[in-house]
Amino acid sequence: MKVLLDLNVLLDVVQNRVPHYRDSAEVLSRARAGEIQAFIPAHAITTLHYILAKAPGQPKADQTVDSLLAHFEIATAGKDTFQRAPQLGLPDFEDAVVASIAQATQCSHVITRNEADFVGSPVPAISPTAFLRLLLAAEKVAERGGTPER
Repeated sequence: MKVLLDLNVLLDVVQNRVPHYRDSAEVLSRARAGEIQAFIPAHAITTLHYILAKAPGQPKADQTVDSLLAHFEIATAGKDTFQRAPQLGLPDFEDAVVASIAQATQCSHVITRNEADFVGSPVPAISPTAFLRLLLAAEKVAERGGTPER
């Protein structure tokens, strides 16, 4: 399963934002373990580095970016991505770019805590908590040999 991680999920983890940290960290952990293929929009890397360089500082920002680059796919956005974004009809341009990137990379979901911002997105948005429930349900189906529970 391919997913696109919104910046707020990354910030939950690197800034230890309670109560969101646990589920966001679990999503990242499952991606690092290879259970899911997780993409990060390229612009989220630069924004994250900027935020972290201010506090806790440049070394932590560099370390965090290096770790993300080592464990996640980076989804780039070209001219066509930015041109398609406004056509999606989402109220926020950055969210529309994220949705456009998710569509271009054929992701099944955008994992975000701002699901309401993605209403109308061609790729459904799901919270980290709901996504973990979805994974758990899929794992249970797989344990039963791929047959749905009756």
